Amino acid sequence: MASGRMGGPSAPPVRRDPYEVLCVSNDSSDQDIKAAYRKLALKYHPDKNASDPEASELFKEVAYSYSILSDPEKRRQYDAAGFEAFESEGIDMEIDLSSLGPVNTMFAALFSKLGVPIKTTISATVLEEALSGTVTVKPLPIGTSVTEKVDKQSAHFFGVTINDQQAQAGIVVRVTSAIQSKFKLLYFEQEANGGYDLALQEDSEKIGKVTSAAMYFLHFQVYRMDSVVNTLAMARDPEAAFFKRLEGLQPCEVSELKPGTHIFAVYGDNFFKSATYTIEALCAKSYEDTTEKLKEIESKILAKRDALRQFEIEYRKALTLFQEVTNKYNQEKQSVDELLKQRDNILSSFTIHRSVTNSSGDANSSCKTPDEDIRFGSPNGSLDVKNKLNKKKWFNLNLNRSDRKG
Repeated sequence: MASGRMGGPSAPPVRRDPYEVLCVSNDSSDQDIKAAYRKLALKYHPDKNASDPEASELFKEVAYSYSILSDPEKRRQYDAAGFEAFESEGIDMEIDLSSLGPVNTMFAALFSKLGVPIKTTISATVLEEALSGTVTVKPLPIGTSVTEKVDKQSAHFFGVTINDQQAQAGIVVRVTSAIQSKFKLLYFEQEANGGYDLALQEDSEKIGKVTSAAMYFLHFQVYRMDSVVNTLAMARDPEAAFFKRLEGLQPCEVSELKPGTHIFAVYGDNFFKSATYTIEALCAKSYEDTTEKLKEIESKILAKRDALRQFEIEYRKALTLFQEVTNKYNQEKQSVDELLKQRDNILSSFTIHRSVTNSSGDANSSCKTPDEDIRFGSPNGSLDVKNKLNKKKWFNLNLNRSDRKG
């Protein structure tokens, strides 16, 4: 659950080690990192430090660090290559709507309406009231449902009490909105001082004609699908959308509940108006077959995810080889086309040269004049030529004489 201000997805100018910022070690558990973040986020939250610009910058740094360490893939990349792993991409950060002015809230709502995913976080006021234990908790018996309307950036708290049998069977808590309101379903753990600390959070998603969010506590590792994992990588490489799709399956921090009362809350996540919702808590005993199928299918998905990681390596190698072969094919095709073009030009030039030579009466031409046919056409060719020359001479003489008489 990362937090941020509007327009703050970029890293701080001077970047410190995220582990140092959150005051945790590089082998800290996800739960330790989350607890450290919550503590520092509340300490430096803009709502509490409106007149302290330094606190605002520290809040951004804390949020930026948590956005890396809270994501298993980003944490792995950072551990392997440091900040260089993120040089070509931004880090997703969430927006605290309670810290935005009316104009920024309006723009955020507009982008959300246009389909641009806007991640939001819970206001510091709600978290502080929960930690102090000053919130009002309404009972939500197992098997019942409650329909309410919660104001924006506010929360309704519910207590779900379960016995040994229900705890052993597991429970499901779900929230739906028939008018497609945006909300968050929250689960709080009780602190020694009587307050409540946020442990789990699920954002509502549009499913058919409703928006919905649910939490499952089934005595085996339950996973949730984080659709924003590697979103930027997918945008740069559409093929990554397939290979990274299953990377969004992340284990929930809490997989079972003990007998007793557990605190859930519905948080209004709309930009301008309240959220109408229905919340209900169910015992998973009546869904025993369904839970077994869920356990089986998630096991298959995890196996498929591991297989896809290996297949992606093989695919990338094959794709690189294919591109090399394709480039060579194009080069060879271009080379063959060029050679054939040169050959056609040479043949064309040769043909045009012969035609011009014939029409100019070259002595070396194979075509013969009529006199040459007469000279070489028969054995008596020389006699025939002599007779014709005499006739021509006689004809010319007559013409000359006639001219003279005239």
